[in-house]
Amino acid sequence: QVQLVESGGGLVQPGGSLTLSCAVSGFSFMWYDMSWYRQTPGKERELVALISGTGGTTNYADSVKGRFTISRENTKKMVYLQMTSLKPEDTAVYYCKAVGLGTWGQGTQVTVSS
Repeated sequence: QVQLVESGGGLVQPGGSLTLSCAVSGFSFMWYDMSWYRQTPGKERELVALISGTGGTTNYADSVKGRFTISRENTKKMVYLQMTSLKPEDTAVYYCKAVGLGTWGQGTQVTVSS
């Protein structure tokens, strides 16, 4: 079955950096675009970044453009989100998801605070 396992979250100071990882299994990874979402309490999940199956095309939410970088390793079935210049408003639970598949992972908490 489809499984996504996010990791790499934690507590970081404003201006700091963090890289999230997502290990996937149960589907033909290279054929799917992948995405990162984030969610804070009381709000809907927000799409943060998208990457095409080949990794050649990426898109970002305006709020993270220039600070976050999404990437993938198809041979390892991994997706990454490199986050730099972190702000308190980036605090959220981050999830990865295959576009077109309904399964969510457990998410990983990112807290940006001094």
